[in-house]
Amino acid sequence: MTSKTAKTGIIVALAGARGIPPLMIILYHFSEGHHYTGLQWLDRIAARGYLWVDFFFVLSGFILTYSYSHRLKDLLQWRGYSDFLRARLIRLYPLHLFMLLLILVMVAGLRALAAVGGYVSIYDLPWHQDVSAKGFALSLFLVQAWNTMDRLTWNGLSWFVSVEFALCLMFPALLYLSHGRVWRGVALVAAGVAGVWALLLTSRHGLDITFHNGVLRGLCDFTVGVGLAVLFRGVKDQPMPVWTHSAVQMILLFLLAYSVTFTGWAHTRNDIFTVLPLMALVFALAFDKGLLADALKTQVPQLLGEWSYAIYLGQTTWLVTLRFCKQRIWPPPDTIVLGTRFADLMWWLEPLALVIICVAWGALLAKTIEYPAATKLRQRFGRCLDPQTIPTPP
Repeated sequence: MTSKTAKTGIIVALAGARGIPPLMIILYHFSEGHHYTGLQWLDRIAARGYLWVDFFFVLSGFILTYSYSHRLKDLLQWRGYSDFLRARLIRLYPLHLFMLLLILVMVAGLRALAAVGGYVSIYDLPWHQDVSAKGFALSLFLVQAWNTMDRLTWNGLSWFVSVEFALCLMFPALLYLSHGRVWRGVALVAAGVAGVWALLLTSRHGLDITFHNGVLRGLCDFTVGVGLAVLFRGVKDQPMPVWTHSAVQMILLFLLAYSVTFTGWAHTRNDIFTVLPLMALVFALAFDKGLLADALKTQVPQLLGEWSYAIYLGQTTWLVTLRFCKQRIWPPPDTIVLGTRFADLMWWLEPLALVIICVAWGALLAKTIEYPAATKLRQRFGRCLDPQTIPTPP
């Protein structure tokens, strides 16, 4: 372990690793909603962006188990359980609520512009996510992804928050199952992977499972994370040279690259070949040693990790804005701009600008909404069962 890990209890490499999934998910949503570039290697990476949500769920199960393994007795009592849920809601809910209300304002504003301009708002096109009163109410109570809707609703990205809340409700039972010898970790990992495979056998979209059976997807991934934390607990103090950590991390990156290159297009049962090394990366990085771990401990990944939740949840703002620009502002694709077809100019400029803007927006949301709200709520309710080992706002 690094000195910072030993001092704070936070696994620094995993804190930095949190910054990767939102960027991959942004590229995926852009590519699915607008266009793929035609560069096969880039498109295959972007097309699998949704699988980084599985990395998020595994990481969540790992970190919660790592942080709460010694608090099982508290979590099995009503007072401790309620303190735990309150701590997690302080982490998840304020930014979710802000984005839900912001989308409400955007729906009203874009519909008003459409009424004045005599065209159909993007929120009223058949392919857009639901913006019904039912979806809004379900989103308020974080149950919109519990098989209660037939499509994504309002801030579509918040299905993840809904599933994460469900996993928090189930966490004490999973933590109870994890207590004991290392074989329990092996059993939990095996059960989680088997569950993922079962979902793939019954899905027509690979692991791109959200509003329908999203809780099952999250539960399978989360269970793997819990199991990996048990295995980590059993071997973390075993002396191993740093080069072995680097070698394992490089092998997993190679397997990721291989799965992207040689297992066909996304949204098939072959998603398993990408998800398995992603899951294993959580375990490999938990030791805080090795080349990849060291890279993730540098300043940029750490900042992205701090802002990751806000980057992820806030991206809808700019995905919708970009769709509006395409609908009403951008010139026709064949327009010559700076001696180049507008469509050719924008095929790389749009995703690059989108990622930069989403990161900046996420940083702003984290600093003005997420962090201050968490601080105020913790001042009011305390930080009971919200350990410092979880990398959350101070």
